[in-house]
Amino acid sequence: MTEDLVKVEGNKSEIYSSLIPQIKALVGDEKDLVANQANIAAALKEAFGFLWVGFYNVREDMMILGPFQGPIACTRIQKGKGVCGTVWKTKKPIVVDNVDEFDGHIACSTLSKSEVVIPLIRECQVIGVLDVDSYELAAFDQNDVLYLNEICEWFVSTL
Repeated sequence: MTEDLVKVEGNKSEIYSSLIPQIKALVGDEKDLVANQANIAAALKEAFGFLWVGFYNVREDMMILGPFQGPIACTRIQKGKGVCGTVWKTKKPIVVDNVDEFDGHIACSTLSKSEVVIPLIRECQVIGVLDVDSYELAAFDQNDVLYLNEICEWFVSTL
């Protein structure tokens, strides 16, 4: 596959349904974690125009910023802190309609209004998270969780 993303107009489900096979083809047989996370983040940002899309990877007792697309970001997140750290602790996706109302939210960018975070789980352990932020309030719903989780589960299976 070329590195051109075919954009589809439509609702979220239609866009995700078109995007997922493109992400799988883009990753292909590549085994490099950074390269694959970078391309997944870029594809999601390009397809949806999100404010920020990126990965945090667990390294011992911290999550460290991985590949991302968007404004600069927080470099380290502790387990249980902020949305990403909470997802790490609970092993469950979280949708935040208004980040200002999330107790303990870590504001990496004042432009972020809502957020969805999906855990990357391998052998019952969180090895990282996919974090997606939007300029808009309540930008994410269970469709995002469903499709982003599908992407994350597939991605972890390639590692």
